[in-house]
Amino acid sequence: PQALQSNPACGTRVEQHANGSMVVEAFYTGCYVNERVRPCLGPPRGCEGTMEGCLSKHPSLPLSLARDAPSPSVCSAVQASARLPCAAPPTTQGDCEELGCCYQPGDRLTPCYYGDKVTAQCTPDGQFSVAISRDVTVPPLDLSSVHLVSAHGSRCAPVSRNEAFVVYRFPLSACGTTVQASGDQRVYENELVADRQVLTSRSGSITRDSTFRLTIRCSYSAEDFLPVNVVVSTLPPPPPAVGQGPLALEMRLATDEHYGTYYADREYPVVKFLRDPVHVEVRILQRTDPSLALVLHQCWATPSTNPLQQPEWPILVEGCPYEGDNYQTQLVPVSEASGLQFPSHHQRFIVSTFTFVDTTSQRALSGPVYFHCSASACMPSGLERCVVQCPTSLQGRSKSVPSWHLPLGPLRQAMKAWLQAVMALARLKLSRQASCKLPLQGTSKTPPPHTHTHLDWP
Repeated sequence: PQALQSNPACGTRVEQHANGSMVVEAFYTGCYVNERVRPCLGPPRGCEGTMEGCLSKHPSLPLSLARDAPSPSVCSAVQASARLPCAAPPTTQGDCEELGCCYQPGDRLTPCYYGDKVTAQCTPDGQFSVAISRDVTVPPLDLSSVHLVSAHGSRCAPVSRNEAFVVYRFPLSACGTTVQASGDQRVYENELVADRQVLTSRSGSITRDSTFRLTIRCSYSAEDFLPVNVVVSTLPPPPPAVGQGPLALEMRLATDEHYGTYYADREYPVVKFLRDPVHVEVRILQRTDPSLALVLHQCWATPSTNPLQQPEWPILVEGCPYEGDNYQTQLVPVSEASGLQFPSHHQRFIVSTFTFVDTTSQRALSGPVYFHCSASACMPSGLERCVVQCPTSLQGRSKSVPSWHLPLGPLRQAMKAWLQAVMALARLKLSRQASCKLPLQGTSKTPPPHTHTHLDWP
């Protein structure tokens, strides 16, 4: 691209406005302006009632609208066999790139060629010119199916075509072009579309072709008929589908701190000594969107499957370890190095084994202990990073608190607690802040001596 700038020596002035617009002036005496002679459109001054032999002189800019050239990566991706000429040689690199085309000086046959998905030009001699790449749609466009909406005859057929590009060039006054006056400009508009192959059976119809519609508008000055603007519009991409549907989430226990293997259904319940680490993982199932992120909000334990039952013990509060625990939950980062296909679909943490105690008698409660978590399936955006930031002091370090927070006095014998985990499938709305309850169920009681570690699905 060539930046516009003021050049007093050549009689040009460029002024940038705060609203983003730009004013470009070229003086009649400047080096970018020449004179052209054309017949008068009416009796001018100096002609006494006759048009015969009367000519008028008008200053004009010799070049058409300058466009940004494609990026080097776009140009290099066009194979030599797929290059269609954008300008006839000899052409300088500057002139080629002003047309919005690629330039390859080493290519003797086609040094200036099309590269962008759509390249549109409005020429000073009153022509539409538009080149379309097959890669303008996904899947690639069948270029043989592209045509002008209201075109008839060979005059409106493509002027060149190969397996990668098709080029149309036709007068503003032909091929179904419409024109409208807009202030001191005239706006010419035309459309190109692609036919789709539709297959029909007794029970329905299908297509595997992309929908393509391209609108090109050329604006010309009504006074001297010079192109002043070109606008190309294509169909917008389909919006993302948003709705309700099933989202499967699973909570499971790993056999060690590496999270390499997990307890199978037949291995439950798992027997643990008090304070032994319990390696917990919550993950999203059956989803392949790499940008989707699982966010844990609250995790807590209760003596039953009812997440609202009392007593309860906090494990995570707003995604961070509960401050009132002398053995705080440890958050386990899940990074690309974990080897998981979608690391953001997983959340891991470590809980030190405990059992519930009656607040009054300080006796250990018999019966199960259940873990519960509330979670969100989150889609990162400019306003939502889908990441929970915890204070440094809440990253899972053990800290001392008064004994009444976790009265373990009667439980410091060789007592074992066992946890029972279950898979939970939840339905939740597929939106940024959707959430659901995930029960991780478990029991805590004194098992028989030498009980082996295992988990059991209820």
